[in-house]
Amino acid sequence: MGGVLNAPKECGRGRDRAAGAGKRASWLMAWWFTRTLYTDLWGKWVMENEDNVWVYMDIPTSYRKDYLQAVQAFAVLSCLFAVFSLCVFIYQLFTLGKGQRFTISGVVQLISCFCIMVALSVYTDHFHRDEKDGWYGWSYIMAWFGWLLTLFTGIMYIILRKRED
Repeated sequence: MGGVLNAPKECGRGRDRAAGAGKRASWLMAWWFTRTLYTDLWGKWVMENEDNVWVYMDIPTSYRKDYLQAVQAFAVLSCLFAVFSLCVFIYQLFTLGKGQRFTISGVVQLISCFCIMVALSVYTDHFHRDEKDGWYGWSYIMAWFGWLLTLFTGIMYIILRKRED
């Protein structure tokens, strides 16, 4: 895995170093962070020696691998189902008869909603529960907002009828 903005690799340690640019980019993707650590679903950024140098590392081994992989899988599935739902909606827009509902698009969108809800619920329940000095990041908050939007659009697709002229 690489760091941000062509960060040079350290000799043999499997880490990437990046100064301020890495920090600015990583906090946008963080699901959890503290003053010296940002973490998401795929890796973490750690400040070494309080010298404003952020180092990209793999996910800690203390995370249960099965839960982490479940969160990663359901997050990716949610994105795939959302894109597929959009494609089905566009297809139905041109092929559906007048007055019919966009039921298939809505069901696929609700499956996407279910997948992101599972990912977020597992992450909330199994990670960072005992950590007192950190907080959830913007990506985590936006993922819950995305869950709400996919729920709303899935219901809207099911209720929506193709307009009759």
